[in-house]
Formats: sequence, structure tokens, C-alpha cells
Amino acid sequence: MPLDAMDIAAGYGFTVKIDGVQIPEVIEVSGIKLEVDKLEYKQQTAEGKYVIRQVMGRQKAGEFTVTRGLTDSKTITDWLKNVFQGQLGPSRKTAEVTVMDYTGAPIKSYNFNNCWVKSVEISALKAGSTEPATEKFVVCYDAVEAA
Repeated sequence: MPLDAMDIAAGYGFTVKIDGVQIPEVIEVSGIKLEVDKLEYKQQTAEGKYVIRQVMGRQKAGEFTVTRGLTDSKTITDWLKNVFQGQLGPSRKTAEVTVMDYTGAPIKSYNFNNCWVKSVEISALKAGSTEPATEKFVVCYDAVEAA
């Protein structure tokens, strides 16, 4: 069921998939950005007036960050291991972030191509802490398409 004209999506309804497999325990996704290069050129008109023009360039590559609860899964660290070893084939994946409405139905998807994991960061581990341990990883991509 689509959102009503006056409704907006809630930030808590989303899924993350890598190569079609849903990533469990995701807490946050940040940094999703669709962007193109800006080309600027300067010229003089026939009347001698200085003019600056801006035009659209090519789509930019980018990156986004996923934070999830730390589990015994080695999926992301094994992915980074492939990157470390320069294994291009196993390192390139697809990713999808889907935003859901209040009923859990998808309302918008962001599909990323030629993804690879750039870094993995584990949250601080502190004696006596009551915070969950997390794994944060940064995914680089060549192209993104919103659907």
C-alpha cells in the first residue's frame, strides 16, 4: 500500500541486501547520496559580457555506511579479506537498500552496482558497558539507481 499524499516514510523501516542476501541485525544506514559532477565553463559573449555556465556531468561513484549488531558472522570481514588480497571478482558485489512503509511494504529502493567493502570498524569494547557491540562497514560503489 503506497503512502498517502500527506505521509512520509519512517526512518526505522528498511532492509539491506548484499548480493541478494539480507544483512541481519542492521541498526543504521547512512551516507546514501545520488550525485553527478558539475561542469563549469566560463566564456565571453559577443558583447564582451563574462558568463559562467554550469552543466550536468557524469554520475558520481560513492559510498554508504552500514552499522549492525556484532555477531559471529564473518561475512563482512571475509569480504574485506578478498579486497585485501586483490581478488576483484569475489570483491565486487551488488547492494540494495529498501525503505519500507508502515506496513512493511517497500516504497523505494536504492540499487548499487560494483560494490566492495572499504573498511570494517568494531565499536569500543568497555568493561561494564551496557551498550551493544557493533560492526560498522563502508561500502563503495560505482553506480546507484533509485527505483
